[in-house]
Amino acid sequence: MHKPHTFQFSNLKATFSKYELVFKQPGGTSRGILMNKTSWFIKIWEASNPEISGIGECSPLKGLSIDFREDFEKELANICNNIQSYSSLLETRLNELPSINFGLETALIDLANKGEKILYPSGFTQGKDSIDINGLIWMGDTEFMKQQIDEKINQGFRCIKMKIGAIDFEKELSLLRYIRQSPGGGKIELRVDANGAFTVEEALSKLERLSELHIHSIEQPIRQGNPEQMAELCKKTPVPIALDEELIGVNSYSEKQALLEQIKPQYIILKPTLVGGLSESEEWINVAEAQNVGWWVTSALESNIGLNAIAQWTYTLKNSMPQGLGTGQLFTNNIKSPLYLQSDKLFHNPHTSWNIKSLQ
Repeated sequence: MHKPHTFQFSNLKATFSKYELVFKQPGGTSRGILMNKTSWFIKIWEASNPEISGIGECSPLKGLSIDFREDFEKELANICNNIQSYSSLLETRLNELPSINFGLETALIDLANKGEKILYPSGFTQGKDSIDINGLIWMGDTEFMKQQIDEKINQGFRCIKMKIGAIDFEKELSLLRYIRQSPGGGKIELRVDANGAFTVEEALSKLERLSELHIHSIEQPIRQGNPEQMAELCKKTPVPIALDEELIGVNSYSEKQALLEQIKPQYIILKPTLVGGLSESEEWINVAEAQNVGWWVTSALESNIGLNAIAQWTYTLKNSMPQGLGTGQLFTNNIKSPLYLQSDKLFHNPHTSWNIKSLQ
C-alpha cells in the first residue's frame, strides 16, 4: 500500500467544468437504461505556475452515489473557492461527498506529478505491462446479450461479468449456460452482478441455481442496508458473495471493520468514486486483508480521466485477479487518452498524448 499523500503547494487555485458523456448504445442496468452520464472535472494549479495543472474527475452515479444531489455543483464550487484548505478537506475525507473527494485527491496527485496524467509511475505507465480485466455484459434482450458474449469470447476474455436481475431469471441462466457451452467457455471465469435485485426470500434458491454453472462470485445479491440478512446469506451461500453497494457511506476504519466482521463476505469490490477515493479504498483493502476477505477494483462509468487514475493506482496494488476496469470505449465523446485494450488486457501507451482541450 501507499503512504498517505503529503502535498507541498502554495497559493492554489481551482475551477471545475461540467462534461456530458454520451453512450454509444444505451447501457442497461437493474436501475434502468443509461443514455448519458455527467461528470465534473476539477482543475487545480499554483498561482505562480498556471501552465501546470492537475485534473481530477468527480463522477457521481444517479441512484447510487450518496453525493448525487441538487447542490452538487454548489458544493464543488465551495471546495474550489476554498482550495487552499485542501489538506483539511482531504483529512475530513469529505465523507458526504465521495466522488468529489476522489476528484480532489487525484487532481492533487496529478499536480504533484507535474500535471502529466502520470499519477503512479510504473511498468504500466511505461507501456511495459498491463492489467487483466473482465469483459462486461450489459443488460438487454437475449440477442443483444448473446452478441456481447460472442464478442467478448472472440476478443479473448478469460473472465466475463454479466449483469443480472433485469430480465427473466431463467433467461439469464440460459445465457450463462450459453457461455459455458461456447468453445472454451468451460474455462472462463464467470462473475455476475445482481445490483441488489434478489429478494431476501428468493436469494438462496437463486444462488443454488447459479452454483450449478460454477459461478466465481456474485456482487450484491440483495439490496444494501440489510446486514443481518446478508450475513446469513454469506454463511450459507454456494456462490461466493462480493459486497459492492454495501460499502457506500461506511467511512471510519472501525465502521469498516464492524461491517466486514458482521457480514463476513467472501469478497469486497472497490469503486473509488463511490467510496471516497484511493486512500479510502486502500483503507478498505487493509481491513479486508486483515479478515481474509478477497477484493478487486472496479471503475464506475468514469471518463478516461477518472479511469486513468484508477487504472494506474490499481496496477501498483499487484492484485493478480482480473479487475473490473472500463476500457474507455463506452462513450462517443470520451477524452482521447493513452489507454487501450488488447484482448482482455488494459494497456497505457506512453507515446499517445491526451486531448483535454475540451476540459479547459
